[in-house]
Amino acid sequence: MNDDILFSRSGRAGLVTLNRPAALNALNRAMCVAMHRQMQDWALEPAVELIVVQAAGGRAFCAGGDVMGLHAAGRAGSAAWEEFFHDEYRLNQAIAYYPKPIIPLVDGIAMGGGVGISIHAPFRVATERTVFAMPETGIGLIPDVGASHALPRFPGELGTWLALTGARVKGADAVAIGYCTHHVPSAELPLLIERLANADETVAHILNTFHTMPDDLTIPALRDGIDYHFAHDDVAAILASLDEGDDWAMAQAAAIRAMSPTSTKLALHTLRAGAGATIETALKLEYRIVSAIKGGTDFYEGVRAQLIDKDRMPKWQPARLEDVDIAPYLHEPAWGDLDFG
Repeated sequence: MNDDILFSRSGRAGLVTLNRPAALNALNRAMCVAMHRQMQDWALEPAVELIVVQAAGGRAFCAGGDVMGLHAAGRAGSAAWEEFFHDEYRLNQAIAYYPKPIIPLVDGIAMGGGVGISIHAPFRVATERTVFAMPETGIGLIPDVGASHALPRFPGELGTWLALTGARVKGADAVAIGYCTHHVPSAELPLLIERLANADETVAHILNTFHTMPDDLTIPALRDGIDYHFAHDDVAAILASLDEGDDWAMAQAAAIRAMSPTSTKLALHTLRAGAGATIETALKLEYRIVSAIKGGTDFYEGVRAQLIDKDRMPKWQPARLEDVDIAPYLHEPAWGDLDFG
């Protein structure tokens, strides 16, 4: 039994509970494999009509993947690196095509891997405690888990802004940007689960009944600036545009310049490629890139600066955007491309 992720039944609902609260419910490979297998079992069980994904602890839905575990695996040259991404990405793809409704309750922090197990579901519930971000460029990775497929489908250039800056979006703004589909007060989630499990109503009808949108949204007011500055297909051009903008724009430029130059270039490349791609094509490209990142330096330096030494002063290699060549990151890895067979 894997106590990091729990499975149970309530009425017509299969319940998935992420159960690593001390680690902000970060995903490890065993959790990805267990969830994928359970989904396959429930797909064949007529009594299970829908799946609810929730999290223990109250602070985080899922703050990402097990970054420290990946750091150790990559340093050791272990195959655990590519095995984790292989199984995580296959889970992401399975969620996107699952034959029954999946309803993640994003009550708390959702970053990286937590976004991957929620954003591809047909219904996604935010609360006033939701904090959504894709901060991977700050640790030398890229927004992955199918983000290169999902983020380009956000309104305008919101996905580009989020990917390059790692900006955090809170509460009902997660609905406004397209990450979540409904907003429900956190205190009402137990009743929502009960209704989903036992009511003879469609999922959409139940969620619409609970859905409330507060008036204090912040992201819509930023849309014009985001769409203007982030429409370029080159990171340097985005920075040049931001440098000529207002204080908010210059703050976005400063945020991007703090990130790994290699990661920002790769992130923008994947977003533009993913805009018209299937999720399988997007995940395959992401897998190639994270496989190449394993043999680089920025991920290990980013984790050191952010999570180990916590000096927040990473020394990126290359340090200048103009010196970055992303071509070596786009080739099939030595252990083969991602497959979905």
